[in-house]
Amino acid sequence: CALGQTAANPVLSTIKYFRGEYEAHILEKKCPAKVCKELISFFIDPEKCKACGMCVKVCPVDAISGGKGLVHIIDQEKCVKCGSCFTVCPDKFNAVIKLSGEPVPEVAPGTKIKKKAKGEKKCKK
Repeated sequence: CALGQTAANPVLSTIKYFRGEYEAHILEKKCPAKVCKELISFFIDPEKCKACGMCVKVCPVDAISGGKGLVHIIDQEKCVKCGSCFTVCPDKFNAVIKLSGEPVPEVAPGTKIKKKAKGEKKCKK
């Protein structure tokens, strides 16, 4: 029937216009928009983390470790990729970043945060 003959058209159209996205998702296991939970990871950049503890407090599965003066680390096995840590990290630090299609860098537990530069504001809890 006519419906059966045109059923593939929506799929063919999306492949035509979004081939790069399809290939990234399927072949590279990467989401260019960084929105597909299965293809993203959250990472706390040790160069930017100020150990304010806000991410630790909001994590619903206790996947973030690190104490006062220590870089916070996300346990990728526990993380449910809800994005709470990303949302709550203060804009002035932007320490939590989304990764997709690349390995999460290793950070040694107990890594100390970098000292504040002159004039840098303290983190408000």
